Amino acid sequence: MGKSTAATIAANIESEAAAVFVGSREAVRLAVIGLLGGMHVLVEDIPGVGKTTLATALARAAGLSFSRIQFTPDMLPGDVLGMNVWDSGAREFVFREGPIHAQCILADELNRTSPRTQSAFLEAMQDGRVTVDGKTRDLPEPFFLIGTQNPSNFAGTFPLPEAELDRFGLAFSLGYPSAEDETEILRRRTLPGENPALENLKAVTDPEGIRAARREIAGIAVSEPVREYLVAVVRATRQSENVRLGASPRSAIFLQQAARARAALEGRSFVMPEDVEAMAPAVLAHRIQLSSQARLEKMESAKCVRSIAADVPKPTGL
Repeated sequence: MGKSTAATIAANIESEAAAVFVGSREAVRLAVIGLLGGMHVLVEDIPGVGKTTLATALARAAGLSFSRIQFTPDMLPGDVLGMNVWDSGAREFVFREGPIHAQCILADELNRTSPRTQSAFLEAMQDGRVTVDGKTRDLPEPFFLIGTQNPSNFAGTFPLPEAELDRFGLAFSLGYPSAEDETEILRRRTLPGENPALENLKAVTDPEGIRAARREIAGIAVSEPVREYLVAVVRATRQSENVRLGASPRSAIFLQQAARARAALEGRSFVMPEDVEAMAPAVLAHRIQLSSQARLEKMESAKCVRSIAADVPKPTGL
């Protein structure tokens, strides 16, 4: 059986991105799953590990218009969404689009801006539109947002509210590169700020290709036993003694979509329990809150979710 549209596009984007971004291939795969699955992505990590490079490479390989928003504590919602300004020639107010009006957005260091500005993203992430001065405007389609945030103990950070975290389909960290990868970075980058490979990166698809992949992924079959297993995994996060606040019902929707995307990228037309288990940490970890005892034991949310998913019995005989 030949590769599906989604699998082919994913392989091509991953190949192009890997030629530019040196680091975890699993992180690249998760970002592509978010892009093709129609889920926004949150990358939680320290500065300088390649978050901007990865986002830019994905946008260029996917043939999407790209906008980077560098957040600071003094930014206002209008700096992101756009605003009405007075045009003296036309003698009327004219709307000037903000940087969010692009198909692929890098919201860099999102947790460095105030909660007021963070909230400007809620409607955009949920509905693909923004409202300014009472008028609603659709954002370009497809719309894909990659948010990054610094560790919470960094200076000048504001915690992302739970409602916003819940709208990110996937969250993961890049981590430090291996010694071999770091050596390869030095080999490729002769001067800070220069990245010839990124400038030469070619688009391997276009917005219509992304839309076609998303339609294909939405049609991936999920059997009732697999769906019941998925719900059991989500509900188990609410019953674990290590979790104070479990995953929301919205998280089950995202987990099903992520499992569909993983199945499609592996060339299957149906979801297996292993797809659910594999995607659970990236989908659920940023949505749960660990108990005080778990935090004292320095337990990581992703490891907790991985353990919970592994303990839920998988359906057999599918």
